Amino acid sequence: MYVFMKLQQTRSSPAVLLGGAGRRAGPRGWTTPVPYCSTHGPTPGGEFCFCCRGSGITNGSTPLQHTRSATNGCPPPAAMSNPGRPSSQPSRGGRSPWSPHGERGRLPPINRAPGSFQFGHQDNLPSCTPVQRALLSLTLSLEKLQAVKCRMLEAMEKGLSQETHAQATVHMLPTFICSTPDGTEKGDLMVVELCQSHVRTLFVTLLGDGNQSPQLMYKIFELPADMLQGTGEALFDFVAQCVQKFLEEIGNPQHRLPVGFVFPFSCRQTGLGKAELISWSKGFQCSDVEGKDVVQLLQAAINKLELYHVEVIALLNDTVGTMMASSWGGKPCEIALVAGTGTNSCFMAEAQLVEVVEENNGRMCVNSEWGCFGDDGALNDVLTPYDHRVDQESSNPGERRFEKMVGGLYLGEIVRHAMLMLATEQALFVGASTSALGSKDVFKTQQVLEIMDNETGMAKARSALEALGLQPSERDCCRVQQICRAVVSRAAALSATGLAAILSLMCRSRELERLVVNVGVDGELYRAHSRFGEILQSVAGLLAPECAATLVPSADTNGLGVAMVTAVAQRVLTQRHEVEQLLAPLRLSRADLERVQGLMRQEMERGLGRDSNADASVRMLPTYVCNTPDGTERGDFLALDLGGTNFRVLVVRVMQEGIHMASEIYVVPTSIMQGTGEALFDHIIECIMDFQTKQNLMEQVLPLGFTFSFPCKQLGLDKALLLTWTKGFSASGCVGQDVVQLLREAAQRKQHLALKVVAVVNDTVGTMMACGYDDPRCEIGLIVGTGTNACYMEERKNVGTVEGEEGRMCINMEWGAFGDNGCLDDIFTTFDRMVDEKTINAGKQRFEKLISGMYLGEIVRHILLAMVDKQLLFRGKPSLKLQTRDIFQTKFLSTIETDGLALQHVQGILRDLELDASFEDSVLVREVCQTVSLRAAQLCAAGLAAVVEKMRENRGLAQLAVTVGVDGTLYKMHPHFSHNLQQMLQDLAPNCAVTFLQSEDGSGKGAALVAAVACRETSP
Repeated sequence: MYVFMKLQQTRSSPAVLLGGAGRRAGPRGWTTPVPYCSTHGPTPGGEFCFCCRGSGITNGSTPLQHTRSATNGCPPPAAMSNPGRPSSQPSRGGRSPWSPHGERGRLPPINRAPGSFQFGHQDNLPSCTPVQRALLSLTLSLEKLQAVKCRMLEAMEKGLSQETHAQATVHMLPTFICSTPDGTEKGDLMVVELCQSHVRTLFVTLLGDGNQSPQLMYKIFELPADMLQGTGEALFDFVAQCVQKFLEEIGNPQHRLPVGFVFPFSCRQTGLGKAELISWSKGFQCSDVEGKDVVQLLQAAINKLELYHVEVIALLNDTVGTMMASSWGGKPCEIALVAGTGTNSCFMAEAQLVEVVEENNGRMCVNSEWGCFGDDGALNDVLTPYDHRVDQESSNPGERRFEKMVGGLYLGEIVRHAMLMLATEQALFVGASTSALGSKDVFKTQQVLEIMDNETGMAKARSALEALGLQPSERDCCRVQQICRAVVSRAAALSATGLAAILSLMCRSRELERLVVNVGVDGELYRAHSRFGEILQSVAGLLAPECAATLVPSADTNGLGVAMVTAVAQRVLTQRHEVEQLLAPLRLSRADLERVQGLMRQEMERGLGRDSNADASVRMLPTYVCNTPDGTERGDFLALDLGGTNFRVLVVRVMQEGIHMASEIYVVPTSIMQGTGEALFDHIIECIMDFQTKQNLMEQVLPLGFTFSFPCKQLGLDKALLLTWTKGFSASGCVGQDVVQLLREAAQRKQHLALKVVAVVNDTVGTMMACGYDDPRCEIGLIVGTGTNACYMEERKNVGTVEGEEGRMCINMEWGAFGDNGCLDDIFTTFDRMVDEKTINAGKQRFEKLISGMYLGEIVRHILLAMVDKQLLFRGKPSLKLQTRDIFQTKFLSTIETDGLALQHVQGILRDLELDASFEDSVLVREVCQTVSLRAAQLCAAGLAAVVEKMRENRGLAQLAVTVGVDGTLYKMHPHFSHNLQQMLQDLAPNCAVTFLQSEDGSGKGAALVAAVACRETSP
């Protein structure tokens, strides 16, 4: 807390010292202790030291450690001339007169909240003078500022929320600006800015050279005073005429000219170029505009002049222009604060916080419109009688309360009312007529700022007061200077409080321990008074210590910052169009998916047919698994799971109380994967023997279920011919051979005679069987991981490739090859073809290459390369790392698409891949990932829809209820894949109630259960 020492009036002689050294008595015996910072010197006008944490600021109980008194309550001349330097006057005894051990002890600090001080009630402060009370009422403790910050934060969060936005006083309006300049902006554009007293038009040519040499032409048109209170039509017609005159003067360019419209009033934006005026301010009150789209009003006025090539594409706020201008010269800026005639701020918020818009990726610039903060009474304990009177005399009483304490339009009026009330109490201008002070706007904010000057302030005060016929004394001038400084210091402190709320909100929403950010600052108050900036910086640092904010003065004197907003808007619109074109082939319509569903059904029928099976891309392989578990299975079983670079050996004990398993993982070296078949199966047998030895099972002959996750043509439950290798395997001498027989022959070579293979199954079948143990309705298996496949229970009479008519048989679809016959060529994009061409099985497993985790990252990488080539990403700079195959693993898609993941984490992932990504790049990469994974989920749903609809029709049911056992890292780990799959399946197969049950170790447990079911069926 910072504290003002108690003012005391005494009639003692000039030599009387109150409280020790450093006191000087003035005429009439008035003495005033002035707060003094040991580092930065006196803080005149009753100001505390905002420049440090030193003696000017306390913890709420310790007063200032250093003070100096001032004649007539004014700081000494030396202090006035150089407030930043400590006074050379030593205190007696080398101690602070107000220290606990000073000569007279210390005066108690005034702890009453200044904002709650009411004139006329002096019970707690019997010795306070009217000037003391005036200064106190304008002084806010650090504790009070902290409370105001908390209220501001609450109001901001209320404005961001969908539920409470309509009631919020801090509107937190989305601007739909999600990008900052990246240097690739190019072309001609125009800015039209509506200002307080003029219209500014600006023509800018950008060369795409990093914005190093923009070419500008501009002109200012004076705005007639009566326009401010006239009709909206007249105002916009005038603005359009300014555009026409300006274009005529620069040669009437006829090509399309995008325009950014700077409209510094509260608007509710629903798009970059669509905004309804909420309310006028700053002296404007044009009729028939509030509630209407101001972009359309201006465009209509321009069209009336037949300037059809001039297109208003964006509504911009002057505060956003400040942020952009402050980003100039390699200084990225994410916050802007305007302290001028009015006050406002904007900042780059996490888009997911802005609930009033659908966009939830990246960041969006939010226009806080914090001038209305306090309209609900949140500032009642801070408002002074002067604030109330200023508000009552304004054109909008009760509105924009924060702005009326901070904005330059009102500071002169606050000072005027303070002087008027002090004159009424005979504390100022004694004996002079003060009638001139009763007139509104006779004391301007510009005069307030001039009076604050250390060198010429007193002279300026005398001149301004004499112009009002007040005949001020030296003491009057000094008191007025104190009041001016207190009013402006309060405005700076309150602005800092709002800034601190934004900083804390950004730091928290980005999940940072410390936020480092640049803040663009503009406005007459900030530019005209250096002390304003010092207070702004220091108080914001005290109120938001977790943030390091650097104030960057805006250099937007010619409107270039605003022009850059327009350029960015145009670049974003152009890029958005190109991005949509690039991604359009990957965005499948409902009709596209229905066609894929129909093609899958067609290929399924061909695969089941005896005569057509050889030509079908979906092989529909019979598995000879004709039953699912019924719960009566018992015993110990071995399981072998081979489907990748690792394989597992398991022992599975099926008991009445459940299933218990033990397993071990073994590695298949690349040399064995790509060597001979004999070496591969010898390695497998060696690992089985090692496992049985460790589990003390070498003396037992246990039934073994073999999960072999490669395309096979099964001729029986324990007989399967390998059709082709996948997943990087290419062991020779295996294709066309019975893999169970190859395993048995290896066992004989290794003299392991206790091997009893009873079933060979696909991992998809294992998944179905494992889930079928828990849910008897599970008749479909689905794998969506490194690869993809499905199986289901088909009516045996429909399986033309095997004998028999009764019952059902599980069909291993091998749907990864769907489309290998060219039926999906129109679904394949350029990026899919690029990925396919680089695989070891080009032209094969086409459906799998659209869906499975092995390929999605590569699809994303090729899309990103195309975007870089079109200068849509990474500022068009080629990346050698991005040229590296398989750099973009599918696990990154899962991480990048995680809900609520702060954007800097996405940026961090990309930087770990040595990709220099901006936040805008990160948003675009996320969109690409979402597009690719959504297509994969929807294509998977189309395939599954064909399966469930066939099952329903086979059984003659109006409604089918079935469970899908599902496994695979993509399904399990991706944050949205399962939801997107289920949602689209419901849409494509509305007559099927499909439940998804995640498999726990389906490929291992499932194989054992196939063996268990087989043993159950053969047991007597």
